[in-house]
Amino acid sequence: MQPLLKVTDAECRYGDKLILESVSFVLQPGEIACLLGPSGCGKTTLLHAIAGFQPLAGGSISLGPSILSGSGQMVPPEQRQIGVVFQDYALFPHLSVAQNVAFGLRSLPRGERDGRVSELLALVQLTPYASQYPHQLSGGQQQRVALARALAPKPRLLLMDEPFSNLDTELRRSLAAEVRHILREEGIAALIVTHDRSEAFVAGDKLGVLAHGQLQQWDTPQNLYRAPANGAVARIVADGNLLRGKYLGDGWVETALGRVQVGERGAAHDGHQNLQVGSALEVFARSEDLLPGEHDCAVSVQVVTKSFLGNSALYCLRLPNGRTIDATLSSEYRFEPGSEIPMRLDRPLIFPA
Repeated sequence: MQPLLKVTDAECRYGDKLILESVSFVLQPGEIACLLGPSGCGKTTLLHAIAGFQPLAGGSISLGPSILSGSGQMVPPEQRQIGVVFQDYALFPHLSVAQNVAFGLRSLPRGERDGRVSELLALVQLTPYASQYPHQLSGGQQQRVALARALAPKPRLLLMDEPFSNLDTELRRSLAAEVRHILREEGIAALIVTHDRSEAFVAGDKLGVLAHGQLQQWDTPQNLYRAPANGAVARIVADGNLLRGKYLGDGWVETALGRVQVGERGAAHDGHQNLQVGSALEVFARSEDLLPGEHDCAVSVQVVTKSFLGNSALYCLRLPNGRTIDATLSSEYRFEPGSEIPMRLDRPLIFPA
């Protein structure tokens, strides 16, 4: 199957400043992918390059068999068959909801245009609001109008730049699931930029992690969480602490949290047989993988603070070397600040230093 979108060694610059370097990935027809990463990592720049708002300094971008950018080509944004939903929605304040949705359909006959608008308003559950104006809608409703407007001309690909960032946490997650359903109903592939991993996990079939101007990993959300390619990816897709480690041999690594065993993730991709005794390693301790209780590999830690989160609690723990780390434990544990408890790390992620 030919990919719908193919990005090959894409490079972007602002003047002399390199923003993106050697970014490559493919998006299949009907697939929904999310670009995840911290602010300033180049997510929006990459989206703009795909949309045609940002030229490439190197590499290429193709939609189906057609080159959009690169190799001397630069197809204008309006000819790319790509829809865009901007972070601020960019709705026309003087147009009604129905008129906003119809904006990109002006070339269609009146009856066909009205039918498409009605179909989309029903899809995004805004039929009763057709005659209202953007300022009369909630943030979530405005987001749906922007989505319907972008979908109206039936683009081959939809790009969404931080589409839920103006909404509260619970609404962001529910709308991420709703947008996924709407895109599935329309059969349109999408690339969504976000800095919120919860949104990315909910919405994406694929997830790309950008850091330091490079695509660190492109995979399913499950694979990224279970087997991040490096410490940078691990820190972006999970809450946790990066520790130093030293390889002791026979699959064991010494850390400030005691001895841990190399499992089937992280550096285990290469196998611990390739590690030399004394090798420096990075050990990522996800906060939910810290377990209390007596154990051969446990070390004594001191509870510094405790924050109640409902069915769990977030603890700040001081290690024997003086460093503090966070641990998320079930609320069934009743540890109080100042107490000493044995703690060990289960399922560590190990990476070369």
